[in-house]
Order: sequence, then structure tokens, then C-alpha cells
Amino acid sequence: MKARDLMTPDVVTVAPNTPVMGVARLLAERHISGVPVTDADRKILGVVSEGDLIKQVSGRSDETPGFFKSLFADPAKMAEQYVKSHGRTAADIMTPNPMTVTEDTPAGTIAEMLDKEHIRRVFVTRDGRLVGVVSRADLLRALVSPPQAAAGDTSDEGIYRAIMAEMKKQPWASTFYTTVVVKDGVVEFYGYCGTDEYRRALRVLAEGVPGVKRVEDHMVIGPLYVYS
Repeated sequence: MKARDLMTPDVVTVAPNTPVMGVARLLAERHISGVPVTDADRKILGVVSEGDLIKQVSGRSDETPGFFKSLFADPAKMAEQYVKSHGRTAADIMTPNPMTVTEDTPAGTIAEMLDKEHIRRVFVTRDGRLVGVVSRADLLRALVSPPQAAAGDTSDEGIYRAIMAEMKKQPWASTFYTTVVVKDGVVEFYGYCGTDEYRRALRVLAEGVPGVKRVEDHMVIGPLYVYS
């Protein structure tokens, strides 16, 4: 699954000169937590989030730093904070250079980006222009509601082939020491493995294949040299 399968198209945007109050009203009315700032060609300049607006309300840069703190304060950082808390337009308070992906970016890569960067969304671009957005909510919806196209062949033979193909993709899985049997949608695993984690991973793998009704584990934990 890729970004094009997950993204929400027709993203609401604001122009750089949009007043801050207009941005706040837009977020409140649309029940969204952030909005991209784009130019006339829909190229992304930045993003205004709830956090950026909160800085406006709190006016934290009005706090006068103590003497010793001011000695080590970064003037550029202080100036940036002042603009964010006193700016009048979207361009003033936006966070520049937001994370972007292409339509072909895998869902797993997007999930890693959201987790690593501690962000809620990434923007999808085509030739540098905004075409969609993928949020944490979009990833969760894909997880609980997989697309129908993924169903494929749910016959016993189709399930067997799908499991074997997935096992061959995984560096931890062994198709040599693991025997897979599928009958009436029930998957049975036989053979040797090194750990209980391997057995659990096989179960999760099989349960993710469309058409599987149940998984039965008959694996035997043997010496590590047998598995390796």
C-alpha cells in the first residue's frame, strides 16, 4: 500500500498572506489540526498547526528571560519565537519545510516518518505540487479497513501461495524448516523454530492473509543450530 492509496486528496490550503485569525477560524470550522501554506502553483511553503496558533495565544516570547539565561540565548531563535507569537499572517507563524512524500512512498515508510519525527501528517506531492495528505488517522483506517483489492485468491491454494510469498520476503522466516498446510481456510504450521517469538510472528503473518479463518501452531522449538 502506498501514499496514493491512503491520502486524502483536495487538501484545504491557505495563502501566505492569510490573517492568523482566518487560519484559526478555518481549523475550528473544518475540525482539522493543521493546514498547509501554498503559493499560487500549490507548492508547499509551510504548515500552520494548532501548536503554532497556541504560541500566538500564549505569547511566550513576551516573557523576559533572566540575566544568565539571556547571556546564552540564541538571538536568532528569540527573533523567530517573537515572529511566531506576534505575526499577523500564515507566513509569519508557519513552520517551514514540512515533511513531504511522493505518491509512490510505501505506507510503512510514512508510518516510520510520523513516528520518528513526532508529526501528525505528511503531505503528498507530484512534481513539487500538493496533491494530498496522509495523517495518522489515514494509516489507522487502512489498518482496520484493508482495501478490497487486497483480497486476491482466497482458495486454499491461493492462501498457501500468499503465505509462502510473504515468508520469503521476511528475513526472519524460514521456508526450509517450516511446513505450511492449508485446509478449508485453516492454516497449520509444522516444523522447527528457535523461539516463541518466531511462532508468534508466523501467526501474525498468516492472520494478515485474506481468507484465513484460523491458525494452528504445531511448531517445535528446537536447538538454535537446527533453526539456523
